[in-house]
Amino acid sequence: MTSIHPTAVVSDKASIGNEVKIGPYCVVDEHVVLGDRCELISHVVIAGHTTVGSNNRFFPFSSIGHEPQDLKFHGEPSELIIGDQNTIRESVTINPGTEGGGMLTRIGNNNLLMAYCHIAHDCLLENNIVMANNATLAGHVKVDDGAIIGGMSAIHQFLRIGRHSMIGGMSGVVKDIPPYCLTAGGYRPSLAGLNLVGLRRHGFNHERIKVLKEIYRILLQKKGKIEARIDEAVTIAGEDEDALHLVEFVRSSERGMTVHCRD
Repeated sequence: MTSIHPTAVVSDKASIGNEVKIGPYCVVDEHVVLGDRCELISHVVIAGHTTVGSNNRFFPFSSIGHEPQDLKFHGEPSELIIGDQNTIRESVTINPGTEGGGMLTRIGNNNLLMAYCHIAHDCLLENNIVMANNATLAGHVKVDDGAIIGGMSAIHQFLRIGRHSMIGGMSGVVKDIPPYCLTAGGYRPSLAGLNLVGLRRHGFNHERIKVLKEIYRILLQKKGKIEARIDEAVTIAGEDEDALHLVEFVRSSERGMTVHCRD
């Protein structure tokens, strides 16, 4: 049974699923869709053309779906789509898309956005991502499965954060972060090897990691022209899907790649 606190303001045009809990002083606007078993604990505001899946929890003072902080936005009916089983902690802000970015911000499933995180317009987040407190994404950022972004970190616009990567706290990231990699903290951080703890937690065995280590060495540590290093990495990767994914990520980078610090 759906429960709406008497102090909440919920538009009669909003679509509210089954067993939804809307706590004190929440506001849900007319174009909002809330899936089954979502919970808005208190003082949550969900606005705009926002669609939320099932089993999501929104903690106090989170602001979801208000217009982007982009001077080029002119009221276009852009969307925010949030998947299932996400945890949105206190004072998180998530903006919808813009006309210049595909009209869509999308959050996948099973993500944890800790207190005070910000996700700007036209960002695309996949699944099982953790953003620690005060982590910030500028516009048009893509974050792949299983990435972890440390607290107080800021990600420059149009960047890609690769799958199963980990970014150290207080990082100022200005280039793509390749998949499977560990990034040291600080402004313009460098890579610090593979994210070995994360990879093992995700079931990567010794052989898979061994291949990735060699691809990492060739692409992100070795000197020489990138085209030649990519050709060498492809040869070594063979049919290994993890290795080929890393190669393709580096090959397709448009903003430049964060690399290993050369001693």
